[in-house]
Amino acid sequence: MKSEGKLPKLERWTVLADGLMAQGLGGSISAAAEAGASVRPRIESVDLLRGIVMVVMALDHTRDYFGDPRVDLHTTAALLGQGDALLFVTRWITHFCAPVFVFLAGTSAYLATRRGKSRPQLARFLLVRGLWLIFLELTFVHFGWQLDFDPHFEVLQVIWAIGWAMVVLAGLVFLPAWAIAAFGALLVVGHNLFDGVAPTQAGALTALWTVLHRPGLIEPMGGFRAFVAYPLIPWVGVMALGFVFGRVMTFEPSRRRRLLFTLGATLTLAFVALRAINLYGDPTPWTVQKNALFTLFAFVNCEKYPPSLLYLLMTLGPALLVLGWLEGRDSPLARPLITFGRVPLFYYLLHLPLINVASRLIAYLRYGPAALGFAAHPEAMPADYGFSLPTIYLVWALVVVALYLPCRWLMDLKRTRRDWWLSYL
Repeated sequence: MKSEGKLPKLERWTVLADGLMAQGLGGSISAAAEAGASVRPRIESVDLLRGIVMVVMALDHTRDYFGDPRVDLHTTAALLGQGDALLFVTRWITHFCAPVFVFLAGTSAYLATRRGKSRPQLARFLLVRGLWLIFLELTFVHFGWQLDFDPHFEVLQVIWAIGWAMVVLAGLVFLPAWAIAAFGALLVVGHNLFDGVAPTQAGALTALWTVLHRPGLIEPMGGFRAFVAYPLIPWVGVMALGFVFGRVMTFEPSRRRRLLFTLGATLTLAFVALRAINLYGDPTPWTVQKNALFTLFAFVNCEKYPPSLLYLLMTLGPALLVLGWLEGRDSPLARPLITFGRVPLFYYLLHLPLINVASRLIAYLRYGPAALGFAAHPEAMPADYGFSLPTIYLVWALVVVALYLPCRWLMDLKRTRRDWWLSYL
């Protein structure tokens, strides 16, 4: 979930599709809605996992603003070249955030049918919410990153991608589940076949290819530019697969847990096998490094922009294992995380300006008025700009604590009121 300008075989899903069809999901989604016409409670393990990734995401953005922005953490060579294992792990662990966030957004859409939404109602909700998210990316999310509302340069990131994925899913929900699964798997598994196609090779469709597959600059109209950080393929496919996966989360807990472990292990092993042979699934093969630890880092350092097949296997496989482990877990620590997981958009919209403003305030206190120009002119930053990783971790913890009460307030409000606008936060 980045804003910097320098952004640089899932056949097993058929097993899931076959299993779901065997459970009767091969028919229309409306049948699932009818089967679940009675209102069901939320599944806390989904909220808990989503809360975990929201907290981890804040670590990445805290490092963005409180670390040294001159350190390139995006390319394989740069990541491995830093020679700092803790820095690498700090960056790598946040790779789980976007895939889990998008996948669970699809899962939550399916679970809405189990809470009484009909197929047309769900489609309308997804369409409106998707357009709302696109609007938020261009306005409030932009403000969170830049602290301005200037529309002449936008960075199109994860909220943008989720918005368009919901718009597409609004149409997909009218299809049989096997067709939705096939569509999602085709995008996730097949998109790396086109890694060698540069946007400039698309001719008049250069901008469209950039939006769909390759990060880069586009100019939709004179004087307005945008950097596409999150091309829509395969994120649309990830959400579609998350939607089909939602059926698993309606099984009784013990069976659900077994399936989660089976699916998670299958995807994780598929990643290890495909990554080991270095033939397909990521544009950058892994290579032997200076020692075993950094060779492991090279092995797991897969392409995020756009997310390669191996990147998605590497992140979603372990995430499903964690989701299975979280089933039935309850602890004092889990409750705040569930709170964050129930209001993820609100959390996202709050955390960016909080971190940004705090970093600028501290920079002003350290360096005086000159700090006000650092965002636009990073070359003017003093040599000691930025904080050490231990300090960044401390600031991250303070940010998360500060976000708890506002998120708890909104969660309680949603629990006691049914105003239509609350479903869009």
